[in-house]
Amino acid sequence: MKSETFADLGVSEVVCGELAKRGIDSPFAVQKMVIPDVLAGRDVLAQSPTGSGKTLAFGVPLVSRLRDSDPRPSALVLAPTRELALQIVEDLRALAHVRALSIAAVYGGAGIVKQARIASRAHILVATPGRLLDLIDRRDVSLKHVRLLVLDEADRMLDMGFRPVVDKIVKMCSRDRQTLLFSATLEGEVGKIAAAYTTNPARHEHAHSEERKGDVEHRFVSVSHEGKVDRLVAELSEPERGLTLVFVRTKRGADRLVKRLAASSVPAVAMHGDKSQSQREKALARFESGHVNTLVATDVAARGIDVSGITHVINYDMPATREDYVHRVGRTARAGASGVGVTFVLHDQAREFAGMVGELGLHRELELGGFPSDATRPPQAARRNQARPSRNRNSRRPRARAGS
Repeated sequence: MKSETFADLGVSEVVCGELAKRGIDSPFAVQKMVIPDVLAGRDVLAQSPTGSGKTLAFGVPLVSRLRDSDPRPSALVLAPTRELALQIVEDLRALAHVRALSIAAVYGGAGIVKQARIASRAHILVATPGRLLDLIDRRDVSLKHVRLLVLDEADRMLDMGFRPVVDKIVKMCSRDRQTLLFSATLEGEVGKIAAAYTTNPARHEHAHSEERKGDVEHRFVSVSHEGKVDRLVAELSEPERGLTLVFVRTKRGADRLVKRLAASSVPAVAMHGDKSQSQREKALARFESGHVNTLVATDVAARGIDVSGITHVINYDMPATREDYVHRVGRTARAGASGVGVTFVLHDQAREFAGMVGELGLHRELELGGFPSDATRPPQAARRNQARPSRNRNSRRPRARAGS
């Protein structure tokens, strides 16, 4: 059976030609789902994981729907981090140019005067929320002509506290706009903003197909606080290791770990929010080229990283949530390749972590890591509390507040 092409989805010949030059002939699943609805002018909600091809899912129809005579900007893409904003521009620049459209990214940590100049000239503006609001407050940019709005990684924007800023920005766009929202989840708070920002949207939920998932080996290692660095050095000394992404919890922790690795003759670079844009770009370039094959990063800094060939992800600091675990380990085993995800777990974190990843069906891996086989079940006290009815209000013992 002949595979579906971008032309079959309604994409113009000139855009299909540019995609073909880049060796992109067959659309991924999320692109097949989304592109026809966007070309038809519908609002779209898409639940799709990182690495699924979502940038082209919104980028291809976006450049197809704009004209070079449109006011600037006519399209706005909001992204949570500058790395993701830059990645989006890099992925879409050639497609925009064949349609005689200009595209630019604006983000914090760079000169605002230069960014104001390029923003005012762009048909497609890709922006982090805070920097865009700065430009609007300076009256360097107006959103009144924006008729195509994309919110990429909406869940992460909410996690980073951007909801009030995003609300302001959305209200400034045309009321007749077309809105596309992409997120790892469409539940909870994301679902609320999706309902508020869109009208009668087409909804698509996509997970990696089995042939795209790749083969991930999950390993869980029980460590002491004092032994973490030595264990990391041992992991990084394995001969089969290639590009390795090491996740830490804090910015200071990333810099400190790079220094401690250097003391053990293991070269590494750090990437986090306190680095300047040039420092972050330089670190990512050295990592992507393989000049330095270990990148130490925080969750937020790594959000926009899309580097092929990462063989190992090491959670030096345990992820805070199941979703963070999935996102981190998903940086390896891309496009059908194999990869390894290693997580260091302190002794007092064992039960919490086992409960988290046990929900992902990794029971066998937990047991191989030496975790107790019943670790994915709530402890006895927790089960008793779940079964215990609420105390009446006359009880002398105060009831714990929700979230305490």
